[in-house]
Amino acid sequence: MAKKKKKKPIVRFLGFVVSFFKDDRFRYAMGIVFLLAAIFMILSFISYLLNWKTDQDFEWAKVFSGPEIEVENSGGKLGAWLADLFINQWFGLASFLFPGILAIWAMSLYRINLLKIWKAVRNSFILIVLISITLGLLFGDAGGMFGSGPGGQHGYFLSKWLLASIGYFGTVFLLLICYTAMILFSTSFLEWIRVQKNPFNIPVTDVSDNEQLGVDTLETIPEEQSAEETRTEDDPPPDEDHTTPPIDSPISSGAPDPARKDDVEMTIEDVSVTNPDDINPDEGALVEYDPTLDLPKFQYPPLSLLKDYDQGDTTVTNEELISNKNRIVETLGNYNIKIEKIKATIGPTVTLYEIVPAPGIRISKIKNLEDDIALSLAALGIRIIAPIPGKGTIGIEVPNQNPRIVSMKSILASKKFQDADMELPIALGKTISNETFVFDLTKMPHLLVAGATGQGKSVGLNAIIASLLFKKHPAQLKFVMIDPKKVELSLYSKIERHYLAKLPESEEAIITDTQQVIHTLNSLCGEMDDRYNLLKSAQVRNIKEYNTKFINRKLNPNKGHRFLPFIVVIIDEFADLIMTAGREIEHPISRLAQLARAIGIHLIIATQRPTTNIITGVIKANFPARIAFRVTSMIDSRTILDGSGADQLIGRGDMLFLSGNEPVRLQCAFIDGPEIEEVTDFIGEQRGYPSAMMLNPVEEEGGMGPAVDLDKRDDKFEEAARLVVQHQQGSTSLIQRKLSLGYNRAGRIVDQLEAAGILGPFEGSKARQVLVQDEFSLEQILSNLS
Repeated sequence: MAKKKKKKPIVRFLGFVVSFFKDDRFRYAMGIVFLLAAIFMILSFISYLLNWKTDQDFEWAKVFSGPEIEVENSGGKLGAWLADLFINQWFGLASFLFPGILAIWAMSLYRINLLKIWKAVRNSFILIVLISITLGLLFGDAGGMFGSGPGGQHGYFLSKWLLASIGYFGTVFLLLICYTAMILFSTSFLEWIRVQKNPFNIPVTDVSDNEQLGVDTLETIPEEQSAEETRTEDDPPPDEDHTTPPIDSPISSGAPDPARKDDVEMTIEDVSVTNPDDINPDEGALVEYDPTLDLPKFQYPPLSLLKDYDQGDTTVTNEELISNKNRIVETLGNYNIKIEKIKATIGPTVTLYEIVPAPGIRISKIKNLEDDIALSLAALGIRIIAPIPGKGTIGIEVPNQNPRIVSMKSILASKKFQDADMELPIALGKTISNETFVFDLTKMPHLLVAGATGQGKSVGLNAIIASLLFKKHPAQLKFVMIDPKKVELSLYSKIERHYLAKLPESEEAIITDTQQVIHTLNSLCGEMDDRYNLLKSAQVRNIKEYNTKFINRKLNPNKGHRFLPFIVVIIDEFADLIMTAGREIEHPISRLAQLARAIGIHLIIATQRPTTNIITGVIKANFPARIAFRVTSMIDSRTILDGSGADQLIGRGDMLFLSGNEPVRLQCAFIDGPEIEEVTDFIGEQRGYPSAMMLNPVEEEGGMGPAVDLDKRDDKFEEAARLVVQHQQGSTSLIQRKLSLGYNRAGRIVDQLEAAGILGPFEGSKARQVLVQDEFSLEQILSNLS
């Protein structure tokens, strides 16, 4: 076997240097240095103003001289030299802006971006030059004050040169032009104008009046704690940062938010083909629309509300690793399977043993020994990946004897989540290589969650919701929560005025009644159609392009255009809804799954009964992203993942995530009920909207079903009509059972019976009312239809 080539020392050294400068500790240390330097310069400058006659023309060579040379400056000889250099020889009193530049840089290193750093630094340097020349023009050398006058040597000589070149009035006009240009192109001046218009940052609820912008949302310090991937001693040190800064800060959105001015560049578009009625009269305004200003003082929940369950980096001992390795080698050796190399990657719940078999060994032969290896290791949940995609090795996943809990706090604090460049980032947990797993819901675009009772499905839903609550502002995201069990999502009712959406007639924001579920889903279909009409009018293809255009004030709110938040629909216990409502639920779900991606509506459906009559072919076709917790049989695993694997998990949050060809094994992050309550209390106690986002009710005809043509009745229509009248029970299952029909055909017959006036409308979990009481009345109805 060829020996791995070692990296050159220079490569390893450069890797170390890069990782050192990327380390957050270096950034924080430099921030402290800049801040202290700014304070030192301020004190030295002030002292120079009082003692300039003594410390004037202090030379650099004297800075490190002996104690025989004394100065009056509070900053010592170094302070005297700096003050004389900046105030006397350079820019005069304008030099007091230099410590301000250092302070701005220090704050930016701590991610306290009250100003746009490069714009602020640029404007500061321009202002220093202009003030220096102005002071030189007004005061000259002022009789030698501060050495060369208030403007310093720079201001004194430049003002003299300008006076000689263009005269006094020309110099004044030139300075006025420069000051005016700098003010007009300064964002800070425009924000000052905005503050004077709305000094108390009162939120404006009317869309057309939302040009009164509030203060920008405070950007936060990223927090990161990602486990280092196993590597050999010859690998260069990784570039990732493994330090954890303070975790009390809220998490700002890492996704490209079009509402943030830093992320959206001013572009010039050809609007010649745009409908003139859609043009915003405010187009061309320098200030962009900011939807978050409806709640300008909203604060993201801090990570200190969550608990840290981590027990350390690893709970797997060397003895356990060596024992498992020996047993794997011994078991494979009993079947004449030789191994050239074996490598262990320790995860929070599972350890991955990557083996390289000897040449000539068939992969299927190792795959068939799954049960034998499990028996040898005396462990459940053994899974063989043959081969591991992209690696050319065979993986054997073995559960750890002492699995480690992955806390939601550590996942949300990771740099991978905070710096995620995603629209709707969701952090699920950690992979078997201890890496934080983050995905973008908009790319999925819908998610199916399934698993047996007590295997972590509800915790997984809470982790998904928490990820979005810690990332997105209420103006950018709304939830529609459907909970037939009435207890799983009830804690989120506290954030109704911030994040939830519902129908106007609904008393509770968490929807539990089946009939309300149907109305809500149909209303979402109506919202989807309305949004597509807005996209068509704006001549864009998706919600991101539409919102970007709206933020840049290229769409007219008076013509119905509005900022479109993402809507995430969460349905817990989908099986119960299918059993009680059937096609009335599946039809709008299918429509939303097929069409709603482009307009920002995404579905997350969870069920504990992953059977084929619940997860139908239509559902699976439109939900390519799926999460499978432990199930009891291989059949259920195939229903969810189209393959085995979910039946071999060990439970307690162990799961498989499928979004491509091969599922990824994860340990779901754990977030408990009290933690969710803390987070929802923190959000709910803040000022919110007057009410939840109201969905527009949709008029439903024909008992929620499609229009029925009674001229095209089913052949079994009359037989079914007599059946329901005889039994006085109007249910689809009765027609299925008695007439030996499929569910879809029986459902169509029920719609026809309703249209004929034989059955009443759909009533949720109750059977339909039979409107005809005897066979004589039925025969009259049937004769009129003939």
